[in-house]
Amino acid sequence: MAEIRAARPEDCDALYALVRALAEYERLAHAVTGNAQMLREELFCERPVIEAALAWEDDRAVGFALWYPTFSTFLARRGLWLEDIYVVPEARGRGYGRALLRYCARLALERGCSRMEWTVLDWNRPSIAFYEAAGAAVLPDWRICRMDRAALERFVSG
Repeated sequence: MAEIRAARPEDCDALYALVRALAEYERLAHAVTGNAQMLREELFCERPVIEAALAWEDDRAVGFALWYPTFSTFLARRGLWLEDIYVVPEARGRGYGRALLRYCARLALERGCSRMEWTVLDWNRPSIAFYEAAGAAVLPDWRICRMDRAALERFVSG
C-alpha cells in the first residue's frame, strides 16, 4: 500500500529532486530556476499558499503532488488547483499516482471545494488515459494564458 503524507520541512530536498525529475520528463528542465530551499520557504512560511504531499516506498520518495486553492466566480465556491502530480517511472503502475490523486481529491472534499483542476500536456497520452480512467474530463476548448515576470513588467509599465 502506498504511503502518502503531507510534506514536512525535512522532505524538501526529496521533493525538489522529484520536481527536477518531472521537469525532465516534461522536457522542461531548462525552465527550472527554483531550489529546495525556495520550496521549503513557500511550503512552511507563516501563510503558505501551496501544499504538497509525497508518496513513499519504504524510505524513498517516489512521487509528489503540489496544489493550492482557487476560486470559481461562476460557482461562487473554492476549488483546488493541482499544480503538479508525478511518480517516478520505475514506481508507476503500483498505485502511487492514484493514491496521490485520491489524497488531493479527499482534501478538496474536506475543504468544501466544488472542483479540482489541473493541466496535462497534450502529448502525454499515458497521463491523459490515467486521468480519464479516474473520472476526470480533459477539457478540449481551454488554453492556458501566461505572462512571465518580464511580460508582467512590460504590461504594467505601459
